[in-house]
Amino acid sequence: MRIAFLNQKGGVGKTTLAVNYAAEMARRGSRVLVIDADPQGSALDWAAAREGDPLLPVVGLPRATIHKEIDGLARDYDHVIIDGPPRVTDLARSAIMAADLVVIPVQPSPYDVWAAAEVVALIDEARVFKEKLKAVFAINRRVVGTAIGRDVADALATYDGVPVLEAAVAQRVVFAESAAQGMAVWEVSPGELADTEIVALVDALEDMK
Repeated sequence: MRIAFLNQKGGVGKTTLAVNYAAEMARRGSRVLVIDADPQGSALDWAAAREGDPLLPVVGLPRATIHKEIDGLARDYDHVIIDGPPRVTDLARSAIMAADLVVIPVQPSPYDVWAAAEVVALIDEARVFKEKLKAVFAINRRVVGTAIGRDVADALATYDGVPVLEAAVAQRVVFAESAAQGMAVWEVSPGELADTEIVALVDALEDMK
């Protein structure tokens, strides 16, 4: 399975979801590779911050040739996770063409809903060549105790062909704390709310296969 986490709007927690998805799959025994396609190299920074043995391999590939190179890179892995660039570019198009599933992280904000249009347009464009390409919105950084997450889910439902995952991830300090150590949330706070939310997200994405 090849999954790209993409959104042209920065600050949506794209890398957080990508590395924690990858880490959860590694916990389940899968061979997982993360491709950092973001020129800012956030996933590479996450891996470099870790002390001791790496949890999983992370390689940098911020080039618009991912769709051409991924077969060679993916040969020895069950899952390849692509942490995409923060803007709609040829690099983003390449990441989409390399993926089986595109996850669009969206914060509960009207600005994120509006910004999603550009990524959805790229996915529609790619489906001309890849009819089986799947895509889904994932609400991230939801503020606990508010209804805004539900409102955003309703607004995102206006985009045809891109459903909204019911499993949402809340804004929690442990995501930043674990990232600073190059760790997954399940390593820092196993069984706690952030961990269970990531598990639910992974289960929901696995059901889309």
